Amino acid sequence: MELKIGTMLILEPTYTERLEKFRCKVLEQTDGVIYIDYPVNTITKKTAFLIDGAQFRVTFNNESKQSFAFNTEVLGRKAGNIPMIMLAYPQDEEVIKIQRREYVRVETPVDIAVEYDGVFTQFIAADISAGGVLLNLREAVNFSDGDTVHLTIVLPYMNGEIRYVQTDALVVRIFERDERTFASMQFTDTDDLDKQYVVRFCFERQLQIRKKELNESL
Repeated sequence: MELKIGTMLILEPTYTERLEKFRCKVLEQTDGVIYIDYPVNTITKKTAFLIDGAQFRVTFNNESKQSFAFNTEVLGRKAGNIPMIMLAYPQDEEVIKIQRREYVRVETPVDIAVEYDGVFTQFIAADISAGGVLLNLREAVNFSDGDTVHLTIVLPYMNGEIRYVQTDALVVRIFERDERTFASMQFTDTDDLDKQYVVRFCFERQLQIRKKELNESL
């Protein structure tokens, strides 16, 4: 996918606990590289000086207002009348279209510990988003619709890093489907950093699923 010159990009650091976003524009593009102007912090409005090798998640909209995302790395700088920063631009299959719903659910197994009324139980989620999870209930539980439980979510990333997200969640509905029992849960107090961890995890899993589908179609 070729980016139009002038396309606005939003950069979010991938491997950091600092919640930052930077805005920049595409000035040039060559094979595997996009050149941007120096990004500006969306909060402080100050120019950011990105370090070579720094990794980011990039989101942008095309002319049809469709949203896309990809992972990138700072490759270096290019001098000229307008100083530019070089970012790696992946192959088309690594550019993920973002659905327009607020939270995109990804069907992937996730280990989750549930605590309710002093009882801890381990489950595997059938899917996850930044807004909630769908738990596969393989045994009887002591909670029901409308209860609030505490979750510890294990998020393993592609680079081997593991994050543990803790949040309260509302049990929206317990139901049966295909002879299995599930609990739909909505996160109720996830802080911004933990939400960022979940969004990053979902994006990586989307990318893995897409690559697998492309390989199977060959």
